[in-house]
Amino acid sequence: MSKKQETAKRPVSKGDMTRAQWTWKEMKRNKVAYAMVAPFVILFFVFTVLPVGLSMILSLTDFNMLQTPGWQGVNNYIRLFLEDEVFLIACKNTLIFASITGPVSYFMALLVAWFINELPPKIRAVVTLIFYAPSISGAVYMIWTTLFSSDSYGWINAKLLNWGIIDTPILFFQDEKYVMPLCIVVALWTSLGTAFLSFIAGLQTIDNSQFEAGAVDGVKNRWQELWYITLPNMKPQLMFGAVLSITQAFGFGAIVTALCGFPSVNYAAHTIMHCLDDYGGQRYEIGYASAIAVVLFVIMITCNMVIKKLLSKVGQ
Repeated sequence: MSKKQETAKRPVSKGDMTRAQWTWKEMKRNKVAYAMVAPFVILFFVFTVLPVGLSMILSLTDFNMLQTPGWQGVNNYIRLFLEDEVFLIACKNTLIFASITGPVSYFMALLVAWFINELPPKIRAVVTLIFYAPSISGAVYMIWTTLFSSDSYGWINAKLLNWGIIDTPILFFQDEKYVMPLCIVVALWTSLGTAFLSFIAGLQTIDNSQFEAGAVDGVKNRWQELWYITLPNMKPQLMFGAVLSITQAFGFGAIVTALCGFPSVNYAAHTIMHCLDDYGGQRYEIGYASAIAVVLFVIMITCNMVIKKLLSKVGQ
């Protein structure tokens, strides 16, 4: 048999073709799988990747939706950080809010899920609904605005007046001393959402035999079980919950608008999301709004990378 015939009969390996050829061959071989994934990939590209890319490009222009975009370079970013005092206030407020609500809501969701997982199945379903309900209820803002209403009909003001603690009603949502703390409390109260459910689902999937093996290997209490067994088995859910918590922490503008109006008094709870809505949805300065969106995107990506690095050390 000739050398040419031997080569023809030998199976083709990855080393015998270019990377593009090998990739194309694999795609043809797994065409059914790629066809199943294609709808998600297309939607993700159209509604996530493409808008982010367009925002980065538009952030370098003065686009106003009516005229042809004019090239501005980094002027929008210079204006943001050196000339726009309201944006700097919004950055400070956003970082304060995110640094409190993000970690607190994340660990609160994890601990509550861990507690609920120890309950009997029937009780667990009821308690899960009780904790999850505030995150989907439209009555949340009505309850809190009623509690802290600025007149004597507000429950808190009424009690304080009856007890003689105050002489006149406190304007809770019109006083900058109270605006941010109240918004943080409401955000935490509504924070047990999808991440909370994912933690419960992750806890349900852990095999009990791992806890038995851990006891043999020297795990002595529930906290050691949590660190060495539970959390390492929940890394996908932990990462998913972290992404949701970061997104929620940096995108809390709707809470402030519902409670305090837009803008809040003296910009006491003004956030990056409010700046984005102001310039993009009301002034139609799309180029400048895109620069704000890019800054927020970079902050959130950076936080996600830090969280991913920290979660990689869980159980080590």
